[in-house]
Amino acid sequence: MCRNIRPLNNFEPPATSDEVTAAALQYVRKVAGTTKPSQANEAAFYAAVKEIAHITEHLLEDLVTTAPPKNREVEAEKAKARARLRYGT
Repeated sequence: MCRNIRPLNNFEPPATSDEVTAAALQYVRKVAGTTKPSQANEAAFYAAVKEIAHITEHLLEDLVTTAPPKNREVEAEKAKARARLRYGT
């Protein structure tokens, strides 16, 4: 899985459409093997991003959990702490 794709489920406030689109873009980039499509593939590339973002929004709306919502700032700090341990900075 691409490390730039972040979990979007069970956050308060919920994931924004910009966050969902960014995750979809990262996914399509990973699958396509390119960060920027050629002109010949540009329409298909961005159509895939749009469709995946749309489906992801539906998925996030339909998921059910009993866990309390996560706090973005707390989760970001946890990620920074893991990175400090991993990379020693």
